[in-house]
Amino acid sequence: MRNKPNFFSLPRRFIAPLVIFGGLIAGLGVYIIYMSKAHVYLGDDPAACVNCHIMTPYYQSWFHNSHAKWTTCNDCHVPQNSVISKYYFKAMDGLLHSAVFTMRAEPLAIRARKASSNVVMENCIRCHTQLNNEFVKTGMMSFTEAREGKGKACWDCHTTVAHGKQSNIASTPNAIVTPLPESPIPTWLKNAMK
Repeated sequence: MRNKPNFFSLPRRFIAPLVIFGGLIAGLGVYIIYMSKAHVYLGDDPAACVNCHIMTPYYQSWFHNSHAKWTTCNDCHVPQNSVISKYYFKAMDGLLHSAVFTMRAEPLAIRARKASSNVVMENCIRCHTQLNNEFVKTGMMSFTEAREGKGKACWDCHTTVAHGKQSNIASTPNAIVTPLPESPIPTWLKNAMK
């Protein structure tokens, strides 16, 4: 019976290159996580959204809207039915966003995809259940039903909530957002590049 080869039975000349290669891969992974500020996306801080400059007008329009006092971006834009669905949706959406932004393929005006529209409308209804059922009696309607012409999506009537019609990079080209995202580039590296 033959012994299974293991890491320590490799010739010594292969061990050092394998350790160095493994260290480079691990270091590159940590560097990418650090530079992309991946850890901030685990929380609910709306300032995380402005890590990408393209989100500046959307953050600005939310910040100056009535919903800013009561909601965060995640309150509207991710499912709230369970922690698992929340983070799964955030991960899938984040991967799509990072691919689009990395390839510089973002549109001038970002609009929600069908899955995002479903989530946003469900969250509108979740927060405004009493209003929909008792006061204006519009009831519960899904985004799918609105697309089928059985009614309207919430934002068809409420055009200025929470971002307004004019939210895009061209409508606010010089938008200044507070807080500005902190640069992940160390000061010594910035000085060395001057």
